[in-house]
Amino acid sequence: MSIEEQTTTTVSPPPPGGRRPPVPGWLLGLGPLVLIVVLMAVFALLNGPGLAKLSEGIPPKEEIAVEDVRFLPGQIQVTARNEGPDPVSIAQVNVSDYYAAFTQTRETMAPLETTTLTISYHWVDGDPYEIALVTSIGGKIPATVDAAALSPERGTSFFGLMTLLGIYVGVIPVALGMLWMPFIRRSSAAWIRLLLGVTVGLLAFLAVDAILEGMELVAGSGAFGGPLVVFLGALVAYLVLEGTDAWMRRHQDLSSIGKPAALPPRRLALLIAIGIGLHNLGEGLAIGSAYAVGSLALGATLIVGFAIHNTTEGLAIVTPLAKEPARLGRLAVLGLIAGAPAIAGALIGATVNQPALSAFLLGLGAGAVAQVALKILPLMKDHAVKVLTPLASAGIILGLAIMFATGLLVQA
Repeated sequence: MSIEEQTTTTVSPPPPGGRRPPVPGWLLGLGPLVLIVVLMAVFALLNGPGLAKLSEGIPPKEEIAVEDVRFLPGQIQVTARNEGPDPVSIAQVNVSDYYAAFTQTRETMAPLETTTLTISYHWVDGDPYEIALVTSIGGKIPATVDAAALSPERGTSFFGLMTLLGIYVGVIPVALGMLWMPFIRRSSAAWIRLLLGVTVGLLAFLAVDAILEGMELVAGSGAFGGPLVVFLGALVAYLVLEGTDAWMRRHQDLSSIGKPAALPPRRLALLIAIGIGLHNLGEGLAIGSAYAVGSLALGATLIVGFAIHNTTEGLAIVTPLAKEPARLGRLAVLGLIAGAPAIAGALIGATVNQPALSAFLLGLGAGAVAQVALKILPLMKDHAVKVLTPLASAGIILGLAIMFATGLLVQA
């Protein structure tokens, strides 16, 4: 074959009609994004041409969140974050109607920046205090401490205490609740449906409680979405668990295709443990952050209250496994998945006291347990393929009542 022939065969013919090759699809999608970024950058560099007069005569919007209050010998340390769109300066600090001298790490807080104020004040152990941060334009940001206590040093012993606290309120109660396994294995089908109803009631209470607690943490704050972060966390957890379940179904035996959508007991128990674990993560976060700022006295009575309240979570995990072989290793893993996140939550809460983060994690727990509660419903069907039978409804009401009654023991 000659060189001329080789050249002829390797050169592709031009497109019909002389048209150019089509533009790649990914480039068509990337183009508008690049254009938007360029326009926003130019707009920011020019400081919003023509919009300067809109803010004339309007005071800046001040949204400050107090994230941490620590009591040290002769001092009170307050960490605040600017969650608004405008810069903010703290000009004065008032502690129980006394204007105290203070220093701060940042004179002016830009949006999302923090400052730590060290206030010279001889506080008294056990006394309540009302702290108000006064801004340069006269705004007041309040912070209330019910009972002042010396803040622990955040060293090895402190984190060891937080770990022990997580074990007390998470791991041990769940393990105790799983001791109902022998009783459940000897129960009749009717009793199992009743206990499944109790499990749904328990999870429903946890979901509602987490949503309400998360919204309370960010009430009155529009930063990071405000109360929306709770629902965002719930939606993320729900979608992640649904996606995980769909992936697991895709890899299961093809013979199960077309059958009812009830989950296998082992997988359902795993999802329940994951959901409860996410809930306990948020619970541990709240406990750790409250203890770190000295606003919660975690005495023996409160520990017992948490233990009783969380013991019912172990019952929820083992109920779907009534007819499964009781393997100690599997039960131990499920118990750790459900209880150990309380340890992580306490450690995080003791070091990062951020209301929006706490609310998001509480939302994660709410979405997770709600998703699992819906997965339990197909298992509650009777011979007439009805879910909300009188027995199942009674179980749900009983579960709600148990959680409400035991929840009264941990009010602090």
